[in-house]
Amino acid sequence: MNIQLALDRMSIAEAIELTKKVENSIDWIEVGTSLIKEFGTASIKEIKQAFPHKQIVADIKTIDNARYEFELCFEAGADVATVMGVSPLVTIDTCMEVANRYQKKVMIDLLNTSDEQKQALRKYNDAIFCEHVSKDQQEELGSQNQGTKASDFSAFQVAAAGGIKLDSIHNLIESLNPTVVIIGSAITKAKDPSLAAAQFKQVILQTEGK
Repeated sequence: MNIQLALDRMSIAEAIELTKKVENSIDWIEVGTSLIKEFGTASIKEIKQAFPHKQIVADIKTIDNARYEFELCFEAGADVATVMGVSPLVTIDTCMEVANRYQKKVMIDLLNTSDEQKQALRKYNDAIFCEHVSKDQQEELGSQNQGTKASDFSAFQVAAAGGIKLDSIHNLIESLNPTVVIIGSAITKAKDPSLAAAQFKQVILQTEGK
């Protein structure tokens, strides 16, 4: 089980400085949507250069123009790029094709996908499926990724994202058994990010050791 550190709403330099504090406890690094929107693919390139041995996830949230956007991400050094599950299937097909050509991975964000759409997405068995509680849902409605029901994609690689806290990660692991746990503010906004990341890592190691 990998910890993916989500970096958002900060400068590239701040993102690199923060990640250096926690890199021993995290596995994947997410270049957040806000970083890509504000600083472009330079954010992906600089973070990959700073952490060449980590898996870099470009959270570009593609919904159209897939070939162009995914090529940009992979050329900049991303190992994984994200596409919205509500996208037309031709868009996701293209993401999968580009990723295969670059020998990279696709993460499909299931935010707001219907049951019908989820059923259609099951053909992408090489993808990582992200069960996601949105930022707006967290901030405006106070909803977090706690007590999540079992994933419709339990037979696949699953990532979980959205307001994950130290006191909720046990329930999340039990319900989803994710391959990737995506953690943002619980680490990045902690008084001691290094300690917070180490605590998450310890919980995961203890869970895997059972």
